[in-house]
Amino acid sequence: MLGWPSLALGGHDVSVTEGDLLWEPSEEARQRARVGGLMDERGLGSYDELWRWSVTEIDAFWDTVWSYFGVLGERGGGPVREGAEMPGVRWFPGATLNYARNALRTDRDQDVTAVIFRSETGDERTLTYGELATRVAEAREGLRELGVTRGDRVAAYVPNIPEALVLFLATASLGAIWSSCSPDFGAPSVIDRFTQIEPKVLVAVDGYPYNGKRYDRRDVVRDIQAALPTLGATVLIPYLGTDGLEGAIRYDDLRRPGAAPEFDDVPFEHPLWILYSSGTTGLPKPIVHGHGGIVLEHLKSLSFHQDIGPGDVFFWFTTTGWMMWNYLVGGLLAGATIVMYDGAPNGDALWRLAAETGVTYFGVGAPYILASMKAGLEPGKSHDLSRLRGVGSTGSPLPPEGFAWLYEHVGADLLVGSFSGGTDVATGFVGPCPLLPLRAGVIQCRGLGAKVEAYGDAGEPVIDEVGELVITEPMPSMPIYFWNDEGGDRYRESYFAMYPGIWRHGDWIKILPDGGNVIYGRSDSTLNRGGVRMGTADFYRVVEAFDEIADSLVVDTGQLGQDGRLLLYVQLSGGVELSEEVIGRIRAALRSTLSPRHVPDEIRAVPGIPRTLSGKKLEVPVRKILLGTPVEKAANPDAMANPEVLTHFMPTSGH
Repeated sequence: MLGWPSLALGGHDVSVTEGDLLWEPSEEARQRARVGGLMDERGLGSYDELWRWSVTEIDAFWDTVWSYFGVLGERGGGPVREGAEMPGVRWFPGATLNYARNALRTDRDQDVTAVIFRSETGDERTLTYGELATRVAEAREGLRELGVTRGDRVAAYVPNIPEALVLFLATASLGAIWSSCSPDFGAPSVIDRFTQIEPKVLVAVDGYPYNGKRYDRRDVVRDIQAALPTLGATVLIPYLGTDGLEGAIRYDDLRRPGAAPEFDDVPFEHPLWILYSSGTTGLPKPIVHGHGGIVLEHLKSLSFHQDIGPGDVFFWFTTTGWMMWNYLVGGLLAGATIVMYDGAPNGDALWRLAAETGVTYFGVGAPYILASMKAGLEPGKSHDLSRLRGVGSTGSPLPPEGFAWLYEHVGADLLVGSFSGGTDVATGFVGPCPLLPLRAGVIQCRGLGAKVEAYGDAGEPVIDEVGELVITEPMPSMPIYFWNDEGGDRYRESYFAMYPGIWRHGDWIKILPDGGNVIYGRSDSTLNRGGVRMGTADFYRVVEAFDEIADSLVVDTGQLGQDGRLLLYVQLSGGVELSEEVIGRIRAALRSTLSPRHVPDEIRAVPGIPRTLSGKKLEVPVRKILLGTPVEKAANPDAMANPEVLTHFMPTSGH
């Protein structure tokens, strides 16, 4: 473990060492944990034993998940798997089910709240499970009358609102395929995605509010319509209450009151939805997941790892363009109440939302936790968070100080679940476990059914060393294929090119002897200085601890084993200048905390750090720009949240 200096963050002095014990589950928590019930059922005495069983007796494990949760459908008498080597494994051949039937199952109390919706504009709505099922039935019948049948694509340009949820479930109930983008995406970015899947129906909003402003998107919708010759209809949700869109069907006119809930069972691997890679360095990959794989994976992950079930109120801050929206919706499979929020996450808005809605599990991207910390917020004092039992963090590694801040300023008895996974599998590979102690900066465990290993330079498993994150056994929520990828070449190239038959995810990971994990950032953006290899997460942890620094990005321009220049770009906090004194303190902290090799050759201030629409830093495109790739070829601006900042990374004589 590494020792770290005391860091001043937003007025909080946080002195923490990676690996410091921060929390242990109480006996009450152990008894309540759903994963403990599975352990008891299997007669196993520890989580490690359970994990090893889940990745060695793979068929028995996933068959148990089906029966443990009483998945609605026909299991059939066939095997769990056909085929052994990835890709090419077929899951549960002969089984049939429907995601929407399992999300809206009728053997639960229909008067329980299924959805709580809040908007920054003050819009507040709730739906019980019974009301949600009725809305889904009404929308299903409307889509059916538009000609939507099994296998057709319904593309949605919608924010995180109840209508999006209703239309997704209605689409799934028909065996049609859902795909969504957030309305903050520009027309070219949406067109890059939706033209690949040739949708029959487009669902769109007239606009959306954000950060106190209203954004009319009708012109963007018209551009999208013009680019989709397969469209048979457009359904418009008048979110801003405008006059609408010529030729579009209003959402309320789509609904068919009196329709009864129906669900078409489909084969286990029938397509459920199409998600997309970021698309920053090429055409976005259309990633297809199946009904059955998602039902089993989300039941497993939400119930066993996050300990979410009936009675819980589950929130994750997300948009419909990020896989965490799909994961949030999965809370319905577990019988929880999900909280949907549409708006800007300014200040303590999300903590306030959690208090007002009685959230028991609160999920955000790691940057929001760090921003709260830097702002000196104390949510546990300023809000009633007494119902909160868990906090989830994803999108980027949460540093040890983030863990410690949550326990000091949010709640002393929380399951803090830092996740790492991806859109590719719509879940986390590594994450929390309510039965295990929690240590600063350490993700508690490898997920059940996820045989995560770290591969060293020779392509062999290593323990307590940083290596490539690989998955050496198949999981049912791996993509069933990429859309329009005849022969599967693009799929194999994406995950299996480096290690045939082994999934390479593209992250650096260290697996500790006790099963804990530390993620060090993307392996394709590694810093390699004088033979010392290091992920960027460690670097950002040191730099962004400074109150003067709002955000940062580091790039190593070395190639083919030769050292290049190490360049640090910083976005300064308001009113701060990048003085020689600040530069000196940053250099000193990096020297003492990491190594002399990791002191940047140059530190430059920029107006912003380039990020994808889902908030990930664009280290690789910036590196390409610095090595001479034209800006317009290094990254797709339509897949970025702030493309205007890229020009500030063009090479100069100093580079």
